[in-house]
Amino acid sequence: MLEGKVVIGETDMLQTMQHDALDLAKKVLDFFDVTEATEIARFIKKEFDGAYGPGWQCIVGTDFGSFVTHCSGCFIYFCIGILAILLFRGSAGPEVETSHFAALETVKA
Repeated sequence: MLEGKVVIGETDMLQTMQHDALDLAKKVLDFFDVTEATEIARFIKKEFDGAYGPGWQCIVGTDFGSFVTHCSGCFIYFCIGILAILLFRGSAGPEVETSHFAALETVKA
């Protein structure tokens, strides 16, 4: 397993879900090297989809940025050593406006 302290950066999950996320991350790191970020993300996502319903997204790596919209109570960002993990259930927020996309299509045409 990847040696290092677990540090939760941000979360709005219930304690039980947080523990599940951390336990899954520790478990998967027993099987995959830290360089196999896609496989780690795939494993955690599938496990959360199975346990808590579909729609989960997982991003894993040592250097990434993100800005996501998520369902309330379904977000955690944590680090284990140098590896960062972002796990959330996606949500279309009310601020998403299709008119902006229509304007882009007009410009492209």
